[in-house]
Amino acid sequence: MSTFALFVAMLAPAIFVAAALAQTQLPPPAGRSSPPPGATTTAPESENAVEGRIENIDPSRTAITLSNGTKLVTPVGAVLKPGVVTEGMLVVASYREENGAKVLTGLTVKDRGPATR
Repeated sequence: MSTFALFVAMLAPAIFVAAALAQTQLPPPAGRSSPPPGATTTAPESENAVEGRIENIDPSRTAITLSNGTKLVTPVGAVLKPGVVTEGMLVVASYREENGAKVLTGLTVKDRGPATR
């Protein structure tokens, strides 16, 4: 048998084993379990949520203040797009505490508020 044929004969089974191992799913680490497909997961403990009407949008478009006095800021380098959020909207905001500031991680509009003309 030629050297090349011997090499191919030895390499072929290794390729099939590698492909089979690549498809094998490892179990999650001890103490953790994966949620079933389609299930919603809870937010990490460091995340909070607040609901309220937007009372004020900072002119720099990097912060909003809700009617209950909660001030939420955008992450560094992010700005709120004009027209996407407006004063009077009822929103649910998720945020994380960072150096004493409430940094937005998500914003959902529940009610667009009074119609503007």
